Amino acid sequence: MKYAYYPGCSMDCNAAAYDVSMRAVADLLGIKLLEIDDWNCCGATEYFSQDELVACSVIARNLALVDPQLDQVVAPCAACYCNLAKTDKLMADDPAMNKKINESLAAGGLKYQPGRVKIRHLLDVIYHDIGETAVRDKVVKPLAGLRIAPYYGCQVVRPLKGSDSTEYPMQMDELFAWVGAEVVDYPVKAHCCGGHMTQISEPQAFEMQRRLLQSAVEYNADMILCMCPMCQLNLDAYQSRVNGMFGTDYHVPIIYFTQMLGVAFGIEMSKLGFGKELVPAAPVVKAKLNGAKVAAAT
Repeated sequence: MKYAYYPGCSMDCNAAAYDVSMRAVADLLGIKLLEIDDWNCCGATEYFSQDELVACSVIARNLALVDPQLDQVVAPCAACYCNLAKTDKLMADDPAMNKKINESLAAGGLKYQPGRVKIRHLLDVIYHDIGETAVRDKVVKPLAGLRIAPYYGCQVVRPLKGSDSTEYPMQMDELFAWVGAEVVDYPVKAHCCGGHMTQISEPQAFEMQRRLLQSAVEYNADMILCMCPMCQLNLDAYQSRVNGMFGTDYHVPIIYFTQMLGVAFGIEMSKLGFGKELVPAAPVVKAKLNGAKVAAAT
């Protein structure tokens, strides 16, 4: 199965573990990701607050660059996915904006017809296009004994209605049940991690992150699995700051869902980006999958 692939800026730096684990898992599942040639940054959230036309034009350029032979584009980053999908929908719903955006694209010899490509998140592709039977067939090391909290974040499921519930998504839950993990009932799975709020108000941002960490602890999760580089960064990099502000002692590993999927498929942890996270995940994974008990963070 071939898909156009939009990596986004994070995959080469802070989300390198996501990139290597995603490529390893995709290769094993027969998902061929063809990177869009000469792609550019999606602008994250900042561009939209400055100039919507410029923001949409920058994003639409990536859609216009998709190989004409491909009609689907995979974006593993939640912000990138949301921006691509939002711009495609805006162009379809607003003829005047569509015209202005295409006038901007024309300056670079490009044109985009809204709806020409379908924007997908990697999780959606694995869940629907690969499916349960194929995923189960690839399991070499079942994740029995490992309690995971699936964290979707707010952008993949909202504001655009995708293929999962906007309030209580279940695709990652079901995917990891297929590979043998014990998926905890994580009620804050679609809550916001704060995004860039750490740059605006640390107390508010850290409180949002504390709620996510505390819920994982209350449900005795061994780790939180993410599908967004910003979510992983906030919960991992700022976990010590949260502890300092609230007097907590969280030591919850925060890794990408593709990393644990790769473990279940028998891929070596060294090839899945383990060790790039700040709160070590490998010791927990090894201990739990070998039947040892790991003390929960408090």
